[in-house]
This record gives sequence, structure tokens and C-alpha cells, in this order.
Amino acid sequence: MNMTIFLGLLIPFIGTSAGAACVFFVKNELNALVQKSLLGFAGGVMVAASVWSLLIPAMDMSAHMGRFAFVPAAVGFLLGIGFLLFLDRAIPHMHIGVAGAEGPRSTLKKSTMLIMAVTIHNIPEGISSGAVFAGIVTGNADVTLAGAFALSIGIAIQNIPEGFIVSLPVRSERGRGKACFLGVMSGIVEPIAGAATVFLAAYITPALPYLLAFAAGAMIYVVVEELVPESAEGEHSNIGTIGFAVGFVLMMILDVALG
Repeated sequence: MNMTIFLGLLIPFIGTSAGAACVFFVKNELNALVQKSLLGFAGGVMVAASVWSLLIPAMDMSAHMGRFAFVPAAVGFLLGIGFLLFLDRAIPHMHIGVAGAEGPRSTLKKSTMLIMAVTIHNIPEGISSGAVFAGIVTGNADVTLAGAFALSIGIAIQNIPEGFIVSLPVRSERGRGKACFLGVMSGIVEPIAGAATVFLAAYITPALPYLLAFAAGAMIYVVVEELVPESAEGEHSNIGTIGFAVGFVLMMILDVALG
């Protein structure tokens, strides 16, 4: 079982790494419309995962609380939003297509701050996969192994274009090898955050619904703060909306069919 959990936590990281490796095979920058659709797709996957894989199971686990079954989901969700808001303010980073940096003043290179932005984005994804696999470890009936793998696979699928998108602008400043390495390193926080979440839930079993909702809140923050605005910038914002719909439906199918 430990090896199964390890593989499940590693799958999103593999997706990020595969995307970062694309800098060796693609010569030109991504077309703006393609980038919009991929950002929208990532947002759709994350919203669907937040609902079906995280918030609904969190409320199911709290059914014994009766009409107050929403409390762990609501509290955890808001804490997740607050956690990402804190990281957003505390860590210097820069989003693709934005001229200025966010967070505290820093002398870091632009490429480094682009990687930092994706690293912040990847933390809630690691927590999400860790939270569902924690449900397997603790023997919770509301979480299935197939459902946990469905979430990891869904995150990995959207991590492939994400890893590619962030590595491309770094390539012009650092070269292909360094861009790939930094893109891969942006995803290493996923298995680390996931393992920490599994460890925490194993010792504090009642915290699991809160952890699931916390991960959902953190992912929704990323979608609303970054992915949706970036996919809707400029002309042809409907391309990002279509990508969002495709990602949402794909993740919903994965969760329901495999869960």
C-alpha cells in the first residue's frame, strides 16, 4: 500500500516534469490562443476536482454532524483561501504576461519569479492529492483508491501544459536545459506537500474533512486569482472559456467513472 500511495503522490509531479521537458522539442513560443485554452483547461480541471474530489467527500465525511455537516468544508475552504493569499503576499513571484512582480520586493531574475509563481500554484495540488490518499490510509469509506488516482491523473494531465507554458519563457533567459530543470523543480513541491498531508491526516484523523476542503480552497484561489484572468485577457477570451469547460467535464468524468 505504501508504494501505491507513493506512486499516486508522484503522478502530478510526473505531469509537470513531462511538460517541462517539452522545451527540448518545441522551438517556438506557444500561440496565444493555445495558451489561453490550456490555462482555461487547467482551471476547469481544478474546479471540478475541488467539487467532486474534495468538497463533496468532505461533507459526506461530516454527515454525522447533521445540519452542520457543512462546517468542516466551509472552515477548511476559507483556511485554504487564506493560506494561498498569505503565500501570494509572502513570496516574490511573477505571472506570465504580466510586467510587474508580486509579493515583497526582490532582486530575483524574471525567470526565477515565473517559476516561483507556478511553485505556489503546485502546492495546493500536492495537498489535494495528499488529502485524498490520506483518506485511503485512514480507511475512510468516502474515498476510494480509484477516485484518488483519478484526481492525481487529472492534476497530472493539466500539469503537462502548465509545465510547458512556464518553461518556455525561462528558456530564452536560461537555455533549454536550465528551463527544463527549473520547470521540473517547480513541481517537486507536489509530492512533498502530498506526503506531509498524508502524514498529518494519519495522526489527526478527524482533520481529514478540513484538509480536503483546505485543498479545495487553495485550488479555487489559484483558479480565480490566476488562471481565469490570464485565460480571459485580451481578445478571444471565449477560447479560455471553452478550455475551462473541456477541463471541467474531463475531470468530472474521471472522478465519477473511476471514483
